[in-house]
Amino acid sequence: HSHTKLPNRRRGFNLVITTSCLSLQVGLLSGICLIVGTMIGSGIFVSPKAVLLETGAVGPCLCVWAACGVLATLGALCYAELGTMITKSGGEYVYLMEAYGSVTAYLYSWSTIMVLQPSAFAIIALSFAEYTSTPFYPGCTPPIVVTKCLAVVCIFLIVSVNCLSVKLASYVQNFFTAAKLLIILVIIVAGIVLLVQGNTENLSNPFEGASTSFGSIGLAFYNGLWAYDGWNQLNFITEELKNPNRNLPLAIIIGIPLVTLCYVLVNIAYFSAMTPTELLQSSAVAVTFGDRVLYPLSWVVPVFVVFSTFGAANGTLLKHTANIMLTYVAGREGHMVKILSYISLKRLTPSPALIFNGILAVFYIIPADINTLINYFSFAQWGLYGLTALALIVMRFTRKELKRPVKCPMPIAVLVVIVSCYLVLAPIIDKPELEYLYCTIFILSGLLLYFPFVHRRFSWTRRVMRPITMYLQLLMEVVPPENNE
Repeated sequence: HSHTKLPNRRRGFNLVITTSCLSLQVGLLSGICLIVGTMIGSGIFVSPKAVLLETGAVGPCLCVWAACGVLATLGALCYAELGTMITKSGGEYVYLMEAYGSVTAYLYSWSTIMVLQPSAFAIIALSFAEYTSTPFYPGCTPPIVVTKCLAVVCIFLIVSVNCLSVKLASYVQNFFTAAKLLIILVIIVAGIVLLVQGNTENLSNPFEGASTSFGSIGLAFYNGLWAYDGWNQLNFITEELKNPNRNLPLAIIIGIPLVTLCYVLVNIAYFSAMTPTELLQSSAVAVTFGDRVLYPLSWVVPVFVVFSTFGAANGTLLKHTANIMLTYVAGREGHMVKILSYISLKRLTPSPALIFNGILAVFYIIPADINTLINYFSFAQWGLYGLTALALIVMRFTRKELKRPVKCPMPIAVLVVIVSCYLVLAPIIDKPELEYLYCTIFILSGLLLYFPFVHRRFSWTRRVMRPITMYLQLLMEVVPPENNE
């Protein structure tokens, strides 16, 4: 691209979009690395405790970690068919629109923008805060006020970086990706060394004291699957893969099991250094592991985990920048407030969406702790994944004419739908808690806005929204992106 002054104010955004779409064609190996880099996040440092708590023993705990990987692989294969069949940008939003029509797609965009993205951001910011504060409070859990304030600072920092420059944000990302892969490698190698030295007593009778409750296995899956979240983001690499129809399924079938192997090995490493009881008492598992195993270098672990969670939080927002297409497509359909898809004139970053996401994340942090948020997030997320897998089955009958370069076997899609139903219903049936009810009511409350603002588009709604949009546009110096479909 030439570096001429851009006469058209908006063309700059187009330039950013084209440069990000025209990235080099990557082969199978890079595709696999991309998958591993996208999926391994802060979850592996946060979830082990909760998975162990819900399963009650080492054996079922490791089984859940492996099963989560299998489920993510099957889900990603369903998405591979959908993504190569419907190539419009906007992800699940477009698939649901094609399969079920406007209302479902609207509810998807509502719950993603209002529930899923901010709660994911909040969870990662809280993980960052826990790992940052733990070393300063040796032997006890850091005060809640401290972790929450740190989490808010983390959100503020990341939103600022992403609003200032897309390039800066992606540099930050590359650095932190390297950090997280390094620390996971260190933990796995240390674990293998410990096992070779004979520290296997925690793995000797693994199924003792296992929990058999219908709902707690579901909750264990919620926490395990949180660590795998990102498998549904893999379709965005189709534009970059050489020969995607062969390489996308291959990258999924190799990449996600690789992540699974990493996660299971990290958990085995944790158990080689501490008993299940010690793991449950630890306020930050990887820090305890570092203190036990890597002394005098034990400071390395919390530092790298902090890098990793910060990178994950930044990655969530970068995905949000990629998801700007969702906000944009939804805004064009009238399903979302248009201002959210606008782009900063000077910096070409989607600042309104980023700031909105940050504000909501702070609201989620104030009342909730990390496990409540993960349950809340997974509950909503798996409802939507189930609907998307069902969309694949529905379109096999209603949209036979569409070309399907990658075909996912029907039993896989059916299995994903059944497992999603189990994951959504099991915790409710087992111990009905208010948070699931709140989550459902909140998602369905989107319908109250659907009728006046989207379905009928009453003239008064436009009269109300136009001055607000204009005021915000002037305040933030943002313009609508050009439509480049």
